Amino acid sequence: MSSTEPSHVFEPGAELARSSSPARILTLVHRHGSLSRAQLTKLTGLNRSTVGVLIAALVAHGLVFEAAPAGEAQVGRPSPEVHPNPAVAALAVNPEVDAVTIGLVGLGGRVLRKVRYPTQRIPTAAEAVNIAAAVIAGMRGELDAQYRVVGIGVAVPGLVTVADGVVRHAPHLDWNNEPVAQMMAEATGYRVRVANDASLAAEAEMTFGAATGIANLIYLNGGASGIGGGIVADGRLLTGVCGYAGEIGHTLVRSDGTSCHCGAFGCLETEVRQAPLLAALKLDAGDPAALARALSGTNDPAVTSEVHRQVAYLATALRNVVNVFNPEAVVLDGFLAALYAAAPEQLLAAVTAQSMREPGAQVTIHPAALGADLMMVGAAELAFARLLTDPAGFMEAH
Repeated sequence: MSSTEPSHVFEPGAELARSSSPARILTLVHRHGSLSRAQLTKLTGLNRSTVGVLIAALVAHGLVFEAAPAGEAQVGRPSPEVHPNPAVAALAVNPEVDAVTIGLVGLGGRVLRKVRYPTQRIPTAAEAVNIAAAVIAGMRGELDAQYRVVGIGVAVPGLVTVADGVVRHAPHLDWNNEPVAQMMAEATGYRVRVANDASLAAEAEMTFGAATGIANLIYLNGGASGIGGGIVADGRLLTGVCGYAGEIGHTLVRSDGTSCHCGAFGCLETEVRQAPLLAALKLDAGDPAALARALSGTNDPAVTSEVHRQVAYLATALRNVVNVFNPEAVVLDGFLAALYAAAPEQLLAAVTAQSMREPGAQVTIHPAALGADLMMVGAAELAFARLLTDPAGFMEAH
């Protein structure tokens, strides 16, 4: 059946505010990769014996394991390190206009397997579900034998009502009111949750990537399906009333611009697009790494002109979000990261010059750190949320 839980929200320190429970330990270990007993005692504020009991419960149920610390020999008895068990895993699905990608992500955020299934045309919701279900069915023997799968997280480039997993509007996919969570759950038998891809990516970068430890940030991703965004304020992902917040791709950047599918004119994603960059470089595919290499190595005036044009419009959009949200960092992904890499000084200077002085002086711009695995990690976090919130309930059910 599909999940009806609210979207996962990461609040720094929130896991420490709950009563003593395995959730506090498991969440910290998941996000840090490994922590010693001594570190967990310090981070939680619990006494050593309580931490020991909680770790023992998690070990007994196969959620974490302990090992001697690696590295140089230490004086005295070293504190054992607690690691997330990667055999506890989540499936991740990311449909796009040209492919459906399916991944297996272990507890701790490491991508264990990823399959990109190219499509000859834009897949319908039913086709995307069938593709994902077929790939998962092919993995089922291995999954059943070696992993404990907590569920499936689906990252969709569109507006999603997270409570019921219905994709209300994904314009580039041409999906409208598609009950993707229910469809995927019925096709696979796993618990399924669905959310906007850029919002999930923002949380993944905040948890594991370039924005680790940053509580106020803007995330922007540019891809074949346009530009999506995620806004994190004081450690909370802003979702809006129905989960639709963060559509920065539809910020006005050109008053005399062309019409957008959203019904407006001069939106960011009508002026800053991957296709003109690929055309100028005579590239067929939109792999961000290949695009970044090509942009950095070109001396073609036409390419340079297109880069400067797009950077100027991107700066206008970023000026708006810097003035409105006062973020500490802006994280760019996809072809936007390639665009930034081609002209980093120009973009930062333009954003700083156009923004109000104080917020403009404080913001930094970074490329996303998780690279091609970002959407898989973000979607998996959606599936891991229930386990991390209530490992005791998970242990009882398993």
